[in-house]
Amino acid sequence: LMNHLIGQKIAITSNKPQTTRNRIQTVYTDMERGQIVFLDTPGIHKAKNKLGEYMVNVAERTLNEVDVILWLVEPSTFIGAGERHIVEQLKKTKTPVILIINKIDKADKKEIIKYMDAYRKVYDFAEIIPVSALRSVNMDTVIESIFKYLPYGPQFYDEDTVTDQPQRQIVAEMIREKALRCLEEEIPHGIAVSIEKMTERKHGNICDIEATIICERDSHKGIIIGKGGQMLRRIGSQARRDIEEMLEEKVNLQLWVKVKKDWRDSDFMIKNFGYDKKEI
Repeated sequence: LMNHLIGQKIAITSNKPQTTRNRIQTVYTDMERGQIVFLDTPGIHKAKNKLGEYMVNVAERTLNEVDVILWLVEPSTFIGAGERHIVEQLKKTKTPVILIINKIDKADKKEIIKYMDAYRKVYDFAEIIPVSALRSVNMDTVIESIFKYLPYGPQFYDEDTVTDQPQRQIVAEMIREKALRCLEEEIPHGIAVSIEKMTERKHGNICDIEATIICERDSHKGIIIGKGGQMLRRIGSQARRDIEEMLEEKVNLQLWVKVKKDWRDSDFMIKNFGYDKKEI
């Protein structure tokens, strides 16, 4: 949704839970209406390790730092324990909440009213907006609704700014996204990506990038590399295309895989891979 609203891919996506790990800040500027600073947080979930605790802390602290909250849900009348936990967190804040029911392109139009009614019963939302980020349905409505709840004030960023994310971090996330999409269910949660080198060649429009995919088990390392290096090449090839589009130049991407056992439960390692508690 955020990528579509700002018109550029910054946040990675996959169909696996807990894809977003850090708070990602992006900027939407309309010279007539004003500027929106989006803070895309990890999803609120039951943490199983120190990395999970970090992610939940990032999300819950952000609830009290913003002018309006967008809660994204999928089209369904089922409101489970995870959703009810989020409702309890929302009840602790006085910030207006807009419910965004995404992926309505996959839903029966007659059912959308039922989904809206199901969520209305559990929380008093400022607004409920059904959208399809993929098909760009109701994106203007979302932007208009956000502006209703923003205070008047100075412009925080110039009109050309789209994110505060360093390029190296976006590149690392793009590689992690392709790994998430290519690999089996149990492996992606245990991976991180570290950029070892990112340099421009003196002659020629080429950026040399060396990156390491970190995993937790030796067996996972073999799966990430694949038979004859096939899986690693696939991840690298898909990531390179996105990175070249972002950097607007050719990219020479080299990937390695290292095992760091139980890194998600090590304060030192999660900080080392860009998840620093002090920055929450």
